[in-house]
Amino acid sequence: MVSVAEAAVALSDKAEAATIATFTDLPQGHTDKALELAIDMGLLKKNGNLFEASNPLCKLLRTPHDRERAAVLRIMLESFLPFTVFREELEATKDAGIAASRTKAKIDLACHREDVKDTLLSLATYSGALIVSHGGSYERDSRSMTNLLLELSVGSQEIGAAIYVIRQELSDEAANLVDHDAVIVPLATSLRHASAGGAGREAVLHAGNAVDTFLDWYAAEQGGNLQGATGINGKLDKLQQQSHLPKKLVFIGKYVGHVRNAADHGNDADIGAPWNICDATGRNFVFVAVSFIKSVIAYKAGRFEA
Repeated sequence: MVSVAEAAVALSDKAEAATIATFTDLPQGHTDKALELAIDMGLLKKNGNLFEASNPLCKLLRTPHDRERAAVLRIMLESFLPFTVFREELEATKDAGIAASRTKAKIDLACHREDVKDTLLSLATYSGALIVSHGGSYERDSRSMTNLLLELSVGSQEIGAAIYVIRQELSDEAANLVDHDAVIVPLATSLRHASAGGAGREAVLHAGNAVDTFLDWYAAEQGGNLQGATGINGKLDKLQQQSHLPKKLVFIGKYVGHVRNAADHGNDADIGAPWNICDATGRNFVFVAVSFIKSVIAYKAGRFEA
């Protein structure tokens, strides 16, 4: 659920269920159930075929740090009626199965008792709202909401620092032209994933989305037509065909497109297996993506920089 909520924020106007499943690398069935739960918990809402954030805390899910994700989920869980009822009954009975049955009866849940139990225990233990104690029983976490908000504050400061770095790398000229939420924020998220280590794939996906969205903006600015073009590489081909980008910048952009495809498309037909995205690739990728955007902005202004 955390992954699909983050994906909806990252994908923005492309956040359809199938795209979210691809982004998160989850089976479609799991994705659909997770999206339903995210809506029930107030993290997401559905607008036509698109899923979008219904709570500003969703933006703080775009982090490589589990403690920050858990803090967001914990805050949402504390006001989620099925959980508050379940925890109350769990404290009264000390039996998760009985607590789930009572919760199902009290608020008329349609799903099976075991699904209620498993889902709520999973959410609660991940977020720290419940702690497993001796004998496999569960206890309420004693941390205050102040401590949770402090964790989120630290995460916000880290996001702010990453945004500052990205803006510096882009230069004021480019940073002031591109869309903050659709380009700069995902680049900053990519940088955070790359800096954390062990998240090369996530770093590539976020930066790749930023470049993809940037190309849509650039095409509109130049009067280009991207109809029928899919992905970074397809859009680059269209822009070159219409004389909106020179060959050298197209080739630089295609590095971004091909690495993003390796991270995003599962099994590669050429090798019969998925590509592993190493940490070094994730770290380098975000700066190549930033450099590409900066070079395209310079080209738009009549300068040739690569």
